[in-house]
Amino acid sequence: MSKENANPTDPNDELPFISHLVELRSRLLRAVVAVAVVAVALLPFANTLYGYLAGPLMRHMPENSSMIAIEVASPFLTPFKLVMVLAFVVALPYVLHQVWAFVAPGLYQNEKRFAMPLLVSSTILFYVGCAFAYFVVFPLVFGFLTSVAPEGVEVMTDISRYLDFVLVLFVAFGLAFEVPIATILLIAAGIVDRASLAAKRPYVIVGAFALGMLLTPPDVISQTLLALPMWLLFEVGLIFSRFFVPEPALADEGP
Repeated sequence: MSKENANPTDPNDELPFISHLVELRSRLLRAVVAVAVVAVALLPFANTLYGYLAGPLMRHMPENSSMIAIEVASPFLTPFKLVMVLAFVVALPYVLHQVWAFVAPGLYQNEKRFAMPLLVSSTILFYVGCAFAYFVVFPLVFGFLTSVAPEGVEVMTDISRYLDFVLVLFVAFGLAFEVPIATILLIAAGIVDRASLAAKRPYVIVGAFALGMLLTPPDVISQTLLALPMWLLFEVGLIFSRFFVPEPALADEGP
């Protein structure tokens, strides 16, 4: 039931607090079961999936070299960890659907129309960010890092540390591609108007490169490949904010 149809004087219009907790538990349980089902389905392919993930590095490693496992349990635990993370990412749309089903009854109709496109687009943008990291950033970064190894040093990366390394990059680029959503939300919420936000563009660019320095390895390639998309996506957010901010508000901003 939306807030528009709710009668605040009628206690029957509101579910008891315990009913909300029961529904929340049900939604969380469904999300956990979905992740578990995907994980069980992917587990037989854990080593294959890890080999695919390691591909961008292996293609740039010296001939006859390989990755290593310095911990006794790493050959099992590292692919298993990858499967669990991948299961959550694959089940993310269903998990977000459960979140939406829980919070949607408490939203106004106009809030629902506003939230659903942003929820869908933010999920897609996260996937696009991860794909950009794998297909564009990884080959360039690993090509650079393996080429600058000092003479006499054999590049042999631990499988567990490699997984942690690429997961950080996946999260960094996935979140970086959410910049349009953050821009639209700031403008739509009235925290800042589009014209003043556009005027702060130089600060946004500097901030993007600062975040690129903090969230990526200490190499210029990955920092730049994170900062530039963040800036361009900020511009995309400014453009699409026109579709979410009421026309009178935009008219006051001028051309």
